[in-house]
Amino acid sequence: MNHTRTAQPSAPLTADDVARATDAVDRISAAWSSRVVGQERIRTALLVTLLAEGHVLLESVPGLAKTLAASTLAQAISAGFSRIQCTPDLLPSDIIGTQVYDPRRHEFETQLGPVHSHFVLLDEINRASAKTQSAMLEAMQERQTSIAGTIHPLPSPFLVLATQNPIEEEGTYVLPHAQMDRFLLKEVVDYPEESDELMVLDRVDDGTLGQHSERVEAVATIGDVIELQAMVRRVYVDPAIRRYIVSVVRATRHIDQLLGPDLGAYVEIGASPRGSIAFFQAARAMAVVQGRHYVIPEDVRELRHAVLRHRLHLSFEALADRVQPESVIDAVFRAVPTP
Repeated sequence: MNHTRTAQPSAPLTADDVARATDAVDRISAAWSSRVVGQERIRTALLVTLLAEGHVLLESVPGLAKTLAASTLAQAISAGFSRIQCTPDLLPSDIIGTQVYDPRRHEFETQLGPVHSHFVLLDEINRASAKTQSAMLEAMQERQTSIAGTIHPLPSPFLVLATQNPIEEEGTYVLPHAQMDRFLLKEVVDYPEESDELMVLDRVDDGTLGQHSERVEAVATIGDVIELQAMVRRVYVDPAIRRYIVSVVRATRHIDQLLGPDLGAYVEIGASPRGSIAFFQAARAMAVVQGRHYVIPEDVRELRHAVLRHRLHLSFEALADRVQPESVIDAVFRAVPTP
């Protein structure tokens, strides 16, 4: 008798499931917006990344509420939050932890580092050396750390939010492509609108924003987030949309055939299969955020820049001609038929 077990398909989401998910997302979004003005792209990126069980890289100049956004979301769901300021002299042990000798008991004890938290903000990650950046790979991919041969699981949910400043390049290190690929999304944060910036001043004036502002009241629990993550894994993705995702990602590897040699010369390396997985997971999470139990092509299109901009390796010709990855991505999506 054959006892081979086959994976059973997940039960589709019901209307009650979607209603519960929508209520939780709305409560978290409202709590987030009570402190963070505007920056809807950060909110969407954080929610999608959290529900898809991934990590996010935010690129912007300082002062655009990245730290506030991450800490506020952590407070809204009663999650632990730690911030690591990356510097060239930062050591791997400063992130994952180390063993310290206890003279009273005459033995070594393990002190876990700040990465052992639900939300970890790696501020200016490109200022850390390659050796220190590599210390995050095991944490981001395996959800664990190794200290003196002992495995220490990371809490669940676990989200790394890394930031980098695209302007200041002195004393920075280029992120390895293998590490960039570990980020589910890369969002580029722009300056706020004038009305939003005026609202920031109003909130500073009335005390709801600034050093003396109160913490956000928790509106959800860790259990709620874990339930939402389980719902994301049950979102229906039609075979036509799966083929659409794979076609788009594969097209980034053969841009010269799809768009001609001129545009193809701008891309040296296209997206790996992690790009397809990222689209698949992020589109499911986007569907839940939008209050649906199924993915539509617009979910994939809306995520196109965040999923692909850090997975395309542009050539020197592209840098010389000031070609942005978003332009190449838009050209690919125009060429690939939408289901």
